[in-house]
Amino acid sequence: MVYTLRFSAYLLLIGSISLLSSCKGKGLFAKKSPKSSTTGWNYNEKGGFQVAKAKDQANGPGLVFVEGGTYTMGQTEEDVMGEWNNIPRRVSVPSFYIDRTEVANVHYREYIFWLAKIFDPSDPENVKIVESALPDTLVWRSELSYNEPSVELYFRHPSFNLYPVVGVSWKQAKDFCLWRTDRYNELTLVEKGFINKNNLRPGAQQGDNNFNTRSYVLGLYTAPPGKAMKPSKGKAPSLPSVESGIVSPEYRLPFEAEWEYAAYGLVAQNPRRSLKEGKRGEELQSNKQIYPWGQNVNGLRENRKGSLQGQFYANFKRGSGDNAGVAGGLNDRAFYTAPVESFYPNGFGLYNMAGNVSEWVEDTYRPLSSLDFDDQPAPFRGNKFMKLYIADSTTLDPTSRYERDSLGRVKMLEVTEADARNRRNYQRGNVADFLDGDSLSSASYGYGVSTLIDPLRSKVYKGGSWNDRAYWLSPGTRRHLEDDQSSATIGFRCAMNRVGSPEMGPKRRTGLFFPTRRQKR
Repeated sequence: MVYTLRFSAYLLLIGSISLLSSCKGKGLFAKKSPKSSTTGWNYNEKGGFQVAKAKDQANGPGLVFVEGGTYTMGQTEEDVMGEWNNIPRRVSVPSFYIDRTEVANVHYREYIFWLAKIFDPSDPENVKIVESALPDTLVWRSELSYNEPSVELYFRHPSFNLYPVVGVSWKQAKDFCLWRTDRYNELTLVEKGFINKNNLRPGAQQGDNNFNTRSYVLGLYTAPPGKAMKPSKGKAPSLPSVESGIVSPEYRLPFEAEWEYAAYGLVAQNPRRSLKEGKRGEELQSNKQIYPWGQNVNGLRENRKGSLQGQFYANFKRGSGDNAGVAGGLNDRAFYTAPVESFYPNGFGLYNMAGNVSEWVEDTYRPLSSLDFDDQPAPFRGNKFMKLYIADSTTLDPTSRYERDSLGRVKMLEVTEADARNRRNYQRGNVADFLDGDSLSSASYGYGVSTLIDPLRSKVYKGGSWNDRAYWLSPGTRRHLEDDQSSATIGFRCAMNRVGSPEMGPKRRTGLFFPTRRQKR
C-alpha cells in the first residue's frame, strides 16, 4: 500500500476552499465566523486562515459503510489443508467502506474504454498501456475441459455484463482502484463547479494530459475552470485541497483483516442495536460463525416466513463433479460464475463474500501473518512507504517542485533507509518482508525451489469460488498467488478508508462524552 506522508502539509501551499467559509454547529464552530480557541483570531476572514466545516465523508458509488470493531481473525473449523497458516487471533478493524459487489465485467470494460480513449492505441507507444490492463481471458482454458466459449465471450458479451471480472492480476486490480479514484473525484469536482464539464468530452484529455487527483490538487494538471473557480469580490479562488473535504480518499484493495471482518457481517448478530449511549452492542462475535450468511455455528439462517434450510447461499462446488446440481433442480444455478448481485447478502449487505469468485486483498502473503501483526488496529503486511519525487528543491511552489510521469500521475519514490535514519517507527520504505525473510531475520524463501512463496510478490486472496469446496467459503481461509498472475476463479472488489467518526449518521461521535461536573473526592 502507498502512503504519502505529510502530504497535507504541501497542500497548505495552495489554500483551502473559499466557498466553505460559512460554518455552523457547536463548540469551536458555533458562530458564523468562528474564532480560534488557541489564538483568538477569526477563521475564514478575507485573506485569513480558511477552515472548512466539519462534515461526514461522502459515500462513493458502489460502496457500503462497514462499522469497525474487534473479532477473531483466522480459522473457524478443522484445518483440513494441514497448513496452519490462519491461526486464530483477536484483532481490531477501524471503520471503512467496501464495494457492495465484486467488480463486474461491465465496470472493467468501462476502465478499458477510458484507457483507449485517453491513450490512443494507434500510437505504438500507447499499445502497451492499454494491453497491460486487459484481463487474461486465456485463464478459462484447461487441458482436459472445453471452455473456449468463455475465452471469447465471457468478458465482452452483454450476457455477462454483471458477472464478476476474472483474469485480472493483483497489479491490474490495484491500477483499476487508482483509475476509479480519479474518475470519482473528477466527476465530483465537475458537479460542484470546480471543473468545466467540457473536460469530460472526448478529446479533451489525451495522453499524460489527463485528470489525476493528486496532479490536479498540486496544480500540475490544469483543467478548464467551472463556475466555482470564478473570482468573487476581487478574491481569486483556490484549488480544492485535502483540507476542503471535497477530494475523496483513494479507492484501494481491502486489507485481509478488513475483508474477513466484512465477510462475517457480524453486525447481524445484534440487529436491534441502539445508537443511544449506554446501550452499545458489545462483543458481537462471541458466538463464532463459520459462513458469512450464518447467525449460528451451523451456518443456518431462519426468517419470519419459515426455514431457509436447503437453499444455497453461495456459488461453489458441492462435491467432485457437482458444480450446479441436477437438471430441473439446480442447486446454485451456476456452472461457472453468477451475477454479482446473486445469492444472499450478509449482515452488512455485501454480496458473494463466499463463493462465486475468490477476491484479491492488499496483503503480502506469509504463512504466519497473524503471529507477526502489530497489536493495534488495521493489522496489515505489505506496507510500501512512498514520498513525492522532488524535481526542484529550491522552491516550495508545487507546480515547479514536483513532476508527472508519462501516465499523468505525480512521480513518487520509495522511502530509503537514509530518509528514515532518524525515525523510530520504521527504518526503510518497502517493509512487506519485515522480520520474515529480510536482512534482519534468519528466514529465507527459496521461491520456485523449496517454496512457492515469493517474499514480495505473493499476495493473499480470500473467499471460495465457483470451483471450490465448502471449506474455502469460510472467511478465515486464505491462499496466495503472485501479483502478476491471474485465474478464472479470482476477481476483486474495492475499499476506501473512513475518515473521522467510526460511526455513521446524525448521532455519530468519536469518544465518550460526559456532563461537565466536578468529580467526587
